[in-house]
Amino acid sequence: MIFADVRGSTSIAEQLSPGEFAALLNRFYRVAMDSLLPQNAIVDKMIGDEVMAFFVPAFQQNSPSAALSAAVNILKGVGNGSGKEPWLPVGIGINFGQAYVGKVGTGEISDFTALGDTVNTAARLQSHAKAGQIVISESVYSYVSGEYPGIPLEAIDVRGKKETFGIHIITPFE
Repeated sequence: MIFADVRGSTSIAEQLSPGEFAALLNRFYRVAMDSLLPQNAIVDKMIGDEVMAFFVPAFQQNSPSAALSAAVNILKGVGNGSGKEPWLPVGIGINFGQAYVGKVGTGEISDFTALGDTVNTAARLQSHAKAGQIVISESVYSYVSGEYPGIPLEAIDVRGKKETFGIHIITPFE
């Protein structure tokens, strides 16, 4: 699971007309799609200033690595690593594990989505990411530690979880 979220979007929207803000978000969505789809991600939702996507092992053999690659490309796409200030501040959270994927809802209203602890935790990890950061769970890091060796383990309190949760913070363009 990957969640990519614009940081400070309320302040950004306050400085722009609604049309300009929509154009900015559409530019962000294009960067996200250009980063996620080549990695065989399934984009679940574009929720206001956030993109939610997941990976299916049948379509992607190393989902954690693919998610991290997509995350790095999203950050690069919004201007991180360019030597200038990014044109949009984005923080990303990634978690790996089982989830329910399918239709939910009732009657006339239904939605195709991913649900469960893995999804909720990925969203919470994203909330811990500062602009330019990718916060990943220990389960993700176990797959990608060769690409980013030596990233220290940190313990954080995750809202709704009884125990602290181990994360690694990757800042690829620092």
